[in-house]
Amino acid sequence: MALWAGRFEAAMDQALYELSESFSFDRALYHYDLAGSAAHVRGLAHAGLLTEDERDELLGVLEAIEREFDAGAFVTETGDEDVHMAIERRAIEIAGSLGARLHTGRSRNDQVATTLRLFTRDALARVGEGVLDLAEALVGLADRHPEARLPGYTHLQRAQAVLLSHHLGAHCFALVRDAQRLGDARERLDVSPLGAGALAGSSLPLDPAYTAGLLGFASPFANSMDAVSDRDFVAESLFAIALTGVHLSRLGEELVLWTSSEFGFARLGDAFTTGSSMLPQKKNSDVAELARGKAGRLVGNLTGLLVTLKGLPLSYNRDLQEDKEPLFDSVRQVLLVLRALAGAYGSLVFDEGRAAAAADDELLVAIDLAEALVREGVPFREAHERLGRLVGEAVRRGERLGDLVSEDPVLARHRALFEPGAALANRTSPGGAGPAPAPAQRARLAGELAAARARLGL
Repeated sequence: MALWAGRFEAAMDQALYELSESFSFDRALYHYDLAGSAAHVRGLAHAGLLTEDERDELLGVLEAIEREFDAGAFVTETGDEDVHMAIERRAIEIAGSLGARLHTGRSRNDQVATTLRLFTRDALARVGEGVLDLAEALVGLADRHPEARLPGYTHLQRAQAVLLSHHLGAHCFALVRDAQRLGDARERLDVSPLGAGALAGSSLPLDPAYTAGLLGFASPFANSMDAVSDRDFVAESLFAIALTGVHLSRLGEELVLWTSSEFGFARLGDAFTTGSSMLPQKKNSDVAELARGKAGRLVGNLTGLLVTLKGLPLSYNRDLQEDKEPLFDSVRQVLLVLRALAGAYGSLVFDEGRAAAAADDELLVAIDLAEALVREGVPFREAHERLGRLVGEAVRRGERLGDLVSEDPVLARHRALFEPGAALANRTSPGGAGPAPAPAQRARLAGELAAARARLGL
């Protein structure tokens, strides 16, 4: 029998039960539900609604139920519509009428909201840790190749030479922002809904601030209707995860290019690649392709929840049951990608010679020659046009740009810019891609990574 069946004369139809049932996926919340229930029991005793002995007995019952879940021995029964009702049903089985007092002053509405916030608070910290671990893997790759250079691209066309550490640092700063967004979402969700009841609070002398403190929340709710209906924190978490997924997809796309024969900038370790069922020579960067592919799934989870939320009136509606599966899935999938990519970058061998040959493409020196003219007083637009004509002439005639520069009486004195790595060394502006600004960037990145870890409590 359902724990809410008193109002009804007929049992729930099987079709409705199958539609309503969520235990199959929300059982993942059992630890957090039991933590919230233990705080609620303490809150009932704090309000004088349970004696100390009753409190202690109920807390012991909840601990016993948690041991059953931990051991995989919890037995479900017909009517266990969700994990919250299953736990209450089991408490009544163990403790009889005392177990029936567990739900005093509480609704599934504030119970579910509390449980889900506890889960999400922990999940965001775990995702943040994975994000920062991946950033550290990129830093490790950069440290293994401190002088490596490669072309930087715009429109996937070679643009200017950059240090590998600068290129990887760009990804790292994006990951730092991801960790910061996860921290933002985590701080905003740090409000306890426990005590809001179904939507309007209770006539019982409950103290939401007391239970909020027990659960480690920064504050209790301010408005009971908002407390039970708010799923902004789920949407915001899904957005932070989806944008992280977009950044991981960008890393994946880059790995696919770098490890292709056409680019040949890098090789992944065998443990992070797959073969072909037909072609013996193949070594595929599936880890990168899956990172790219999962982004669509993460974006889809966010979009689906936003569409669910958009038409709901205050306060609680059963539609909100649809918040859990996309959240659980996004957390699981992004953690899988983060761990796999961190391992992949740890295994990666960067071909410095192949990348440097591409970075030393003489056409990439055109901007440096133009800026050399600027330093001599030539307006930039004139310098740009002059070098553009020279590049066009070299391409049309099939000649080397360096040879044409050597024939130019003004540009010839800058011929040294064509030496390997010379143009890159010329990038001295703060935040730039050359060796001179690199130490300051590295120090700033280290500081931001440490700050992000501290904010997430890692």
